[in-house]
Order: sequence, then structure tokens, then C-alpha cells
Amino acid sequence: MRLFFASRILSRTMTKKKAHKPGSATIAQNKRARHEYFIEEEFEAGLSLQGWEVKSMRAGKANISDSYILLRDGEAFLFGATIQPLLGASTHVVCDPTRNRKLLLKQRELDSLIGRVNREGYTVVALSLYWKNAWAKLKIGVAKGKREHDKRDDIKEREWKLDKARIMKHANR
Repeated sequence: MRLFFASRILSRTMTKKKAHKPGSATIAQNKRARHEYFIEEEFEAGLSLQGWEVKSMRAGKANISDSYILLRDGEAFLFGATIQPLLGASTHVVCDPTRNRKLLLKQRELDSLIGRVNREGYTVVALSLYWKNAWAKLKIGVAKGKREHDKRDDIKEREWKLDKARIMKHANR
């Protein structure tokens, strides 16, 4: 009897799903955005995509490093993002890799973004593109530009953290 229960417990622990790693669903990141801007607030936006774009994104052929967000007529659009079409894409569909894509945001979020950009001089930047369940999402940030000395300070701080970690590692031996 004990053997039966032990085997059931063992089988339950072996069939558990693996923990989902955060960041493993990331398609593309804009690393330069965090270097060039102070990110004040982040929003999650959906994307209006075509079928071939979803397939290409699943294959990892997306790039948002040169992209930016433009707010006009009460809507938000992603400009400059490149999604390369797959070679086996359908021939009857015209694939434009750099077309403008509409962002899907709540009206309250759009109003907040428009107000901050128009009144306070902020910029809206694309930070990362990722999967959330079966949906493609874009993390956007409300940002202020950094000056050259701010960038240098960030680099110095990052290097000091690395040096401090090395020193602590050798001191603990």
C-alpha cells in the first residue's frame, strides 16, 4: 500500500509543468532605448498584425531597435519596426516588412500618453516585443531623453556594480 502512494506522489511531482521563465517569451528588445532615455512609466500594448507577421514573429524575425511610437488622431502607431517575411510566405499576400502597425491600448492609457507627450514633452518608445499567452504584446515606455553626462554616469555605475561583484566574489573565497 505504501509503495502505491509513494509511486503516485512521485508521478505527480514528475508530471508537473516546468516553471515559466520570465523573458523566455521575448521576441525582440530595444536595448538602446534604456541607454538613451529615462523610462518614467511603462504600458503594455497589443498589436494589430497580419497572419504572415505572426508567423515571422514566431520564427524570431522581428526587430524593434529603430522603431518609435507616433500618436495621431487619438490612436497610437508603431513606425520603423521590421518584421521580415518568411521564405515560404503566401504569394498572394504583399508583405511589407516595415509597414505601420496600430497599437491596441485602452482609451484611458491613450489619453494619458497623448497628454504627457503634448504637455510635458515626453517621448513614447518601444521597449520590448513579447508573447503573452497567444498574443503578441509590445511594452512601451514614456521617456525623457538623457544627456551625454547622464549616459556616462550610468556606464560608471554599471561598471562599479560589476567591479564590486568581482571584489565580493574574491573576498568570500
